[in-house]
Amino acid sequence: MHVLVTGVAGFIGYHLAQRLLQEGIGVYGIDNLNNYYDVKLKHDRLAQLQPHPGFAFQKLDLAERDRLLELFQYNKFDYVVNLAAQAGVRYSLQNPFAYSDSNLSGFVNLLEGCRHSQVKHLVFASSSSVYGANTKIPFSVSDRVDRPVSLYAATKKANELIAHVYSHLYNLPTTGLRFFTVYGPWGRPDMAYFKFVQAIEAGKPIEVYNYGKMKRDFTYIDDVVEGVMRVMLRPPQMCSQPNGNSAIPENQAPYKIYNIGNNSPVELNEFIQTIETALGKTARTQMLPMQPGDVPCTYADVDDLIHDVGFKPTTPLSEGIQRFVDWYKLYYKEQEAGSREQGAGSREQ
Repeated sequence: MHVLVTGVAGFIGYHLAQRLLQEGIGVYGIDNLNNYYDVKLKHDRLAQLQPHPGFAFQKLDLAERDRLLELFQYNKFDYVVNLAAQAGVRYSLQNPFAYSDSNLSGFVNLLEGCRHSQVKHLVFASSSSVYGANTKIPFSVSDRVDRPVSLYAATKKANELIAHVYSHLYNLPTTGLRFFTVYGPWGRPDMAYFKFVQAIEAGKPIEVYNYGKMKRDFTYIDDVVEGVMRVMLRPPQMCSQPNGNSAIPENQAPYKIYNIGNNSPVELNEFIQTIETALGKTARTQMLPMQPGDVPCTYADVDDLIHDVGFKPTTPLSEGIQRFVDWYKLYYKEQEAGSREQGAGSREQ
């Protein structure tokens, strides 16, 4: 089995590739290694994967149409998992073109590659942000999602619509996964939990939006990877009847959407207390109003995921945060040690 993982140097992409390799599955990874956050972290993730004989890597942007189609022309992939995207709700307010290039044009390029090479199943990352201004909770995949509140969310909903077109027209099995606030070791420095740990460790105040009253369905990375693996190996079939808990009949296309979330939202203030316990330190907080593009609560209905693949995330928040904190301390301790050695070497020269 051979799997193409896009965004392989990213947080979820790295963990998925690691799991696939551990199970003896060949991984071809691509990533544009952009500087949206610390590129060194991306290179360090890759360094963990590259020694494995079943791993191959190419620096490639989904927006590079000719190079991407050439990749499909010269390689046979059984499955494709698309985790490459310009991420971040707030950043979409500053740099909208990064989202249209990667999340829209790049996604169409990938779909073209998949359909011409007869990939068995394309699994792609969507986001809980597509629920936008919805107030009914928990969020269900049968809910209407036509009120996005950020450009990032709009591009993710567009991905779902475009994928359905390709499933309908070309019988290409596609599944979109709406991830809910994924966290864990090797995570993204732009995420709140990473910023909080970084600031608390340094004795700096943390910015707490909506005065800590927001709720998020925090989902541990290992649970997300387990969900992706199970869904990947179960391509959707043609169906015209309701499936699982969905109230809306599916079209006659091999297409599905799932939520992957912990099904247990936690208030931000409680989340901060969990981090404080793991660090053994108290946070200094700066309370702020809600930011544009944010939503007050995310809460995943995962009944369809349980029904179809027999799985739901289960990692307790306290356990997942402790694992992240342990990784964070070790990783940055090693970085500091390396910097000191480099400095000593420079002085000797």
